[in-house]
Amino acid sequence: MPRIAILSSAVADQIAAGEVVERPASVVKELVENAIDAGASTVDITIEDGGRQLVRIADDGSGMDRDDAVLALSRHATSKITAAEQLVGVRSFGFRGEALPAIASVSELTIETAPDDGAGSIVRVAGGILQETRDIARRRGTTVSVHRLFFNTPARQKFLRSARSEWRGIVDTVQAIATLRRDVHFTLRHDGKVAFDLPAVGTLRSRLAALWGAREMERFVDVDDVQGPVHVTGLAERPADVGTATRRILLIVNGRLIRDHGLVRAAEAAYKSTLPSGVRPSLVLQVHVPGGDVDVNVHPAKAEVRFRDRWPIERAVEQAVRRALGLFDASAGLGGWRTWTPSPSPAPEWRADQHAMEPAALRTAPALDGLFAARLDGDAAPAFDTPPWETHLEATVGDGMPAPAPMEDPAIEPVAPVSVPPLMQLRRMYLMFEHDEGVVLIDQHSAHERVLYEQFLGVLERGEAPSQRLLFPMTLHLGPDEAEAFEASRDLFNRLGFDIEHFGGNTLLVNAVPMPHPRFDAERCLRDTLAAMTGDRNASSHARHERLAATFACKAAIKAGDSMSPGEMRALFIALADTKLPAHDVHGRSTIVRLSWDELDRRFGRK
Repeated sequence: MPRIAILSSAVADQIAAGEVVERPASVVKELVENAIDAGASTVDITIEDGGRQLVRIADDGSGMDRDDAVLALSRHATSKITAAEQLVGVRSFGFRGEALPAIASVSELTIETAPDDGAGSIVRVAGGILQETRDIARRRGTTVSVHRLFFNTPARQKFLRSARSEWRGIVDTVQAIATLRRDVHFTLRHDGKVAFDLPAVGTLRSRLAALWGAREMERFVDVDDVQGPVHVTGLAERPADVGTATRRILLIVNGRLIRDHGLVRAAEAAYKSTLPSGVRPSLVLQVHVPGGDVDVNVHPAKAEVRFRDRWPIERAVEQAVRRALGLFDASAGLGGWRTWTPSPSPAPEWRADQHAMEPAALRTAPALDGLFAARLDGDAAPAFDTPPWETHLEATVGDGMPAPAPMEDPAIEPVAPVSVPPLMQLRRMYLMFEHDEGVVLIDQHSAHERVLYEQFLGVLERGEAPSQRLLFPMTLHLGPDEAEAFEASRDLFNRLGFDIEHFGGNTLLVNAVPMPHPRFDAERCLRDTLAAMTGDRNASSHARHERLAATFACKAAIKAGDSMSPGEMRALFIALADTKLPAHDVHGRSTIVRLSWDELDRRFGRK
């Protein structure tokens, strides 16, 4: 008795349908994408009972004659490609020729189509069997109606969810496609009511404002960056707003909506040291790469792609999001002040260095009058070839506060420095200054923590730093856990500038310490850092040095309640301007908060 047999066409069609048609939302996706591929500028979507009874897609695209309409219901019939070579860099949504026959095999499907206004055709299919073809009169375009989905497959029909759940899936699908194709007018109706009507728009932000609401869009900053052949655009959620609303993720690669955990992880890596653990941001990212570098023929529903070389693309995504978060616009705003007033000045240029963000993006042009605008001539920045630790030990501003240490590559030419506005200290906790659009507050501890974190991280990655010898060595008696934490990170402490040796048991002898600023309490900082790092024995070396930098920066930074002189405030302001991510500290708290004049006027009853 033979064990191997050729499957019947009915069974094969059911398997193909299972790959393409999971639920009504899958039907909507395939048919809307076909309409767009046909050149439609208007797509009208009608749904009944969550798509379980009816899905109708009407478009004004190119349409088909009768022969093409019948042939389109055959498996692997397509107008998108003719040769295997065309699969590389294919731009159309569909190209397999499986969507229509797969849908027709599990539903009652009707196609009404015409290549021009006037004479058209109608084709009816039930369960994959052709029922009728005849001539009709209609306008140019195509209307596909899908009735009674899974009527002939009860086993699959029982897996459909409630009408409300299926409707929600359809809404998400249409919103995603409408976000992708902003040049198309979409209308969606459910049980006779218009759910949304989306005319064509020119920008991603405009389309999402229509879908999600204008206030929702205030949570996002614009992403736009080019690295080699990779162009990344889109929107990234402000760290201060992460976790305050529903998380949304949309990824678009070469005009195609996809799922890709690697790109999402790369984008989330840009938020490192700006968010608390476990909190994940919303992202809408469009990635454009050369067509030959991406293979879209790896998933039946074309929901995934394969990159020729994934690492440069993930790196480009991470850097693009990090640069967007490094702008002052990424800081928290109150009272409607979410973005800076646009300026006719040209956008800042990015330098060739791909590892750090150009500080000019923060400083901007003087015409912008931003937080970090060009510095006055008398406020010279520290020399780029001066080691950061020597700068801190030798150069001071005002009342002894060290001048900030630039962390950029010494080979990079210095850029326009920062203009420091008049600053005042509130409650020995916040720095405040006036801006044309409102009042800006800076948390002194968070700001100094951000400055020190990036400096310490740079020192740990580059190598050992200069340190200051103690006149009398300092003796530290540690508990077992603290001693183990020190031993696990001993090399990292040496790089930071500590000279520590064992003195028997769990006792350490400290001969030299770093001096990041004159108020630095080396003993207290070392003890607090070791106490905070206990229990971190299994962390990787990379994660351990980042945690040490973050912890050490937190313990070494000036504290809330410390009085600051005008010179110290100026130095902190300048140093914050030189960081890559000035808007948040390493714990995810806001470093900068902006309060608009409109909000103040409203509070005082002036508006």
